[in-house]
Amino acid sequence: MIENWVVIKVNKKYFLKARNKVFQCQIGQEGLEKAEKKIEGDKKTPIGKWYLKTVFYRSDKILRPKFKKKNILKIKKITKSCAWCDDIQSNYYNKYMNINNLQSLDINYEKLWREDDAYDILIVISHNIKPIIKNKGSAVFIHCSFSDKRKTAGCIALKKKDLAFLLKNLQYNTYIKI
Repeated sequence: MIENWVVIKVNKKYFLKARNKVFQCQIGQEGLEKAEKKIEGDKKTPIGKWYLKTVFYRSDKILRPKFKKKNILKIKKITKSCAWCDDIQSNYYNKYMNINNLQSLDINYEKLWREDDAYDILIVISHNIKPIIKNKGSAVFIHCSFSDKRKTAGCIALKKKDLAFLLKNLQYNTYIKI
């Protein structure tokens, strides 16, 4: 059903349009930025066409996401040792990390196990993935909205039920156009 998602702005609010459905969403605190101008920590959401890569989820909070079609995206369970490297000096930059294996290293990272429910479901998108360019933005995800619906640090956020619905109706090669 759903193949392409598009982020649109209507009267100072942002929405994600997927076929004939529209969902309110949040973007980066500092707005949108062309991908080539994006820099680490700028709190801007990168403009571009980004493919959905991997789904991470908290099994203690939600059931494993189910797709109508098989093998659409990789699915990984979030544990307390899951993290994403945002350290521009590291060879792990903009990659998934198991912090149990790397605690002795002096690397900055973002924990995926969060108490605020924002990462109960998250989708890694293809921004700055192949190739990874240091300082061009890391951990740009589609994730659950914060309870107060505040803007993100550069990701796209949707209500958890809306994100679950979108995943359930996902098609092959789905991308988001921002």
